[in-house]
Amino acid sequence: MRIYLLIVFFLFIKAISAQTTISGTVKAQKDGTLPGANIYLKGTYDGTSSDVNGRFSFKTQKIGTHTLVVEFLGYEPFAKEINLTGAEITLLIGLKETFSKLDAVTITAGTFEAGDKKRANTLTSLDMITTAGAAGDVFGALQTLPGTTTNGESGRLFVKGGDSEESQTYIDGALVHTPYISTAPNTATRGRFNPFMFKGTIFSTGGYSAEYGQALSSVLLLNTNDMPTQDQLDISVLSVGPEIAGTKLWKNGAVTATLTYNNLQPYMNLVPQNFEWKKAPESTAAAISIRQKTGKTGMLKVYASFDDGKFKLAQDDLDQNKKIDFALGNRNTFVNTSYRTALSKNWSAATSASFTADADDVTFDGNQFDKKLSGFHLKQTITNELNEKVTLRGGGEWFSRSVEQTFQTVTDTFVNQYDNNTFAAFAEAEMYASKRFVTRIGGRVEHSSYLKNTNFAPRVTAAWKMNETSQLSMAWGWFHQNPNDDYLIYTNKLDYERADHYTLSYQSAKNERTLRAEVYLKDYRNLVKQNAGEFFLAESYNNNGSGYAAGLDLFWRDKKSIKNGDYWISYSYLDTKRNYRQYPELAIPTFASKHNLAVVYKHWFGKLRSLASVNYIYSSPRIYNNPNSEKFNGERTLAYQSLDISWSFLFRQNIIFYGAVTNVPGFKQEFGRRFSDQPDQNGMFKSAAIIPGSDRFYVIAILITLTKKGTENQLDKIQ
Repeated sequence: MRIYLLIVFFLFIKAISAQTTISGTVKAQKDGTLPGANIYLKGTYDGTSSDVNGRFSFKTQKIGTHTLVVEFLGYEPFAKEINLTGAEITLLIGLKETFSKLDAVTITAGTFEAGDKKRANTLTSLDMITTAGAAGDVFGALQTLPGTTTNGESGRLFVKGGDSEESQTYIDGALVHTPYISTAPNTATRGRFNPFMFKGTIFSTGGYSAEYGQALSSVLLLNTNDMPTQDQLDISVLSVGPEIAGTKLWKNGAVTATLTYNNLQPYMNLVPQNFEWKKAPESTAAAISIRQKTGKTGMLKVYASFDDGKFKLAQDDLDQNKKIDFALGNRNTFVNTSYRTALSKNWSAATSASFTADADDVTFDGNQFDKKLSGFHLKQTITNELNEKVTLRGGGEWFSRSVEQTFQTVTDTFVNQYDNNTFAAFAEAEMYASKRFVTRIGGRVEHSSYLKNTNFAPRVTAAWKMNETSQLSMAWGWFHQNPNDDYLIYTNKLDYERADHYTLSYQSAKNERTLRAEVYLKDYRNLVKQNAGEFFLAESYNNNGSGYAAGLDLFWRDKKSIKNGDYWISYSYLDTKRNYRQYPELAIPTFASKHNLAVVYKHWFGKLRSLASVNYIYSSPRIYNNPNSEKFNGERTLAYQSLDISWSFLFRQNIIFYGAVTNVPGFKQEFGRRFSDQPDQNGMFKSAAIIPGSDRFYVIAILITLTKKGTENQLDKIQ
């Protein structure tokens, strides 16, 4: 018995002497200590948690080799084999953040995204298309964003000192050759497509992906709706005409057909007009959209539309001192298709294609001018996610463009045309060093069969997440574009026009409030210039033009401070000059405004079941050239101002009344002056003010939705 007690006592003393103390500090690799981390020996109950300073200490009687594990939510687990001998162990443990693209930094330089789930969102897709004053036009709504300049006599996008011709529009990855409705000179146009067919919008004002080319200033990427959820019939009766749309579903697919008729004659009989319309704008449009799921991951989309429009108005001919009739008829056919599917776990493919056939028939003063455009675009993109931090994307595309212009007078007929095929390949890699830093490096190569020339465009973008709410982004790259049709129709002895982009952006988002600030510089080179020679001679054109655009863009959105209220403020400062086209020197282009401001506010009145929207837009005076003055581009327009309102009333669950008015105070709007081609007997060029078609524009609509349950409506289209 005495020996037994001695053995037990000996083992007890040995166990006490073998007790090991494990201590240390748990830190994040970049952000200091981590309190509350779990530290334990794997397969045992021995362990503890770190204190507020990240320190920990615990004792164990285990001996031999064991695995120490440290875990903390949001960080990768740490494991280390340690040898327990009774000697104290002290450790400094650095944990690495776990990576997830859902909360990782996103590149925001020059880009506004809407309709997806990325943290880069600043506007929703509905915000982009239903702002008061936009009158249901995507391009009109985009002019409430920083970086854009409002040109009331155009209606097109002018972005960061770029001409409207420098912006391209894509639907589901395929190019839209004619995104705007044809109109008369110095009269505003609008987008050709129904904005409610799109679920998402990405508006990139510079530094965009190598996937996109042939745009010096911006690209607008529109993504159409996916599969609808039920059969539906939408009836819209507007002050300019009716529209009916029906949707029918089957097991893995759906079809939506739309028919629209617009006739502004009744409207213009009621609302005073500044133009003398001989025939008010009238158009008929039809569209069909098909969705079909294929397999587990495939989605096929087909969209086709046709519209036919015409009008006639009387305009002053300043050279002949009389009015002449300007009549235009336009026919447009557009087909767009896309297919996306996963090839395997890490590989996916996207194919997109579009076809455009557009014809303008113009008559004026006994002359006939016809323009026909036929365009085709085919693109194939392959994406490979090597791992969660590296994604590779590449592909190729083919652009085909054929343009024919016919000018017929009483005595002569002139026909000019050209055909061009552009082949392009692109590749880029998106690499995350961590959740806080991402880089996208890519390049693009293009070859034109008509210009017989090839270009290469490198591009780099990056973003750094400063903290949980703020980040910095940058973008740099070369961007090329073919010269305008008006030049290529006469010569192919030209080179690509080019713009180099430098962009730095800061964005902070917290508690439904977003602040964004961006500075940029664009260096233009190889712009087309036209010398004093005849416009139809090839030798009259060269690529000696140049220019620059620099500026500051600010954006603030607040959805939190005002109950049921939501507002955003955009401001842009622009400094730009060019020497191109027929400019005799470096000068501010006529489309540029130095200061641009937009304020948008929306408020939901629950008791009234109504949504009110109001926006104010201001653009500082633009310049224009007066041939009677010795100074080139020495005159200034009036500042542009417009205060617009809209009201939506939910009459019944499936019936909505909608009304909107632009330029409510009746601000005087004048967009410069146009001048005669020849001086009069006194050597002076006659002029006339360029003004809008009317001082205000009114919209009244009834929106009716019919479904089996009767609970659906079109409220999402107008709020």
